[in-house]
Amino acid sequence: MLSELLAILAPIMISVGAGFIWGKTGTDFPSDFISRIVMNIGTPCLIIGVMAKVEVQPEIMGQVALATAITMTAMGLFGWALLRWMKLEIATYLPPLVFPNNGNMGLPLCLFAYGQTGLALALGSFMVMMVATFTVGLLIVTTSDGGILKRMESILKQPVIYSMLIAVILLITDTDLPRWISNTLDLLGGIAIPLMTIALGVSLATLKINFWKRSLFFSLIRVGGGLFFGFIVCELMGLTGVSRNVVLLQSAMPIAVFNYLLALRYGHKPEEVAAMVLVSTLIAFIGLPFLLMVIL
Repeated sequence: MLSELLAILAPIMISVGAGFIWGKTGTDFPSDFISRIVMNIGTPCLIIGVMAKVEVQPEIMGQVALATAITMTAMGLFGWALLRWMKLEIATYLPPLVFPNNGNMGLPLCLFAYGQTGLALALGSFMVMMVATFTVGLLIVTTSDGGILKRMESILKQPVIYSMLIAVILLITDTDLPRWISNTLDLLGGIAIPLMTIALGVSLATLKINFWKRSLFFSLIRVGGGLFFGFIVCELMGLTGVSRNVVLLQSAMPIAVFNYLLALRYGHKPEEVAAMVLVSTLIAFIGLPFLLMVIL
């Protein structure tokens, strides 16, 4: 069991650690350029390439996507009620509770735990989170930033959206891509996960923890609450096997770094959000071995 856990977690921790050390040395890391490469080239190619090759039934993919959407909705409603009761700002604290890091951490975790099938299902969950982030997430943190139409225009400029549509068509029609296209997608898509994990480490190296108690509280809510609602949804939907475990892993991911970027962009206490990102990531790294021991 220990060797299995190391095989799954060690590559992620080493990659994140490499990025963390890079960030602490002060060596220049073009985060904006890296994020554009990942989101505009790496991730779209990864989505299409994996979906075109993996043997996953569209129904199962749909179930994972639906389970992710329901879990996020449940976390959103719970978080909204909690924040109203605590009289805290919705725009500051709700996105970190709703949007987990199921890209930078979730994708490699599911890949190493369950292979290409796990990665494909995790991508289904990731796509739901991406769409929700660029729609609901922006609606939460913005008030008058050009209106709904401008936000929709921003969403439609994301290559990830079109790669999702292509991937769904390939999955439903069971279409095989020419080998040269498949190899190209593998080559370009292969940069996504390593760059994601290294960029996560660099981001964590630049964040500071100035609000321990509140950060710890909301981090536990994010990781523990996500896992709880994910478990309830899996039980209600009757999910089993890899699909169930992928939903559980993705639901238990820490707060996504993107929430910090949103808070920074729109002025919603970015220092507090940064602290929550860092603390929740530490909690996830501590808790993941135990979760994996249960579900593997």
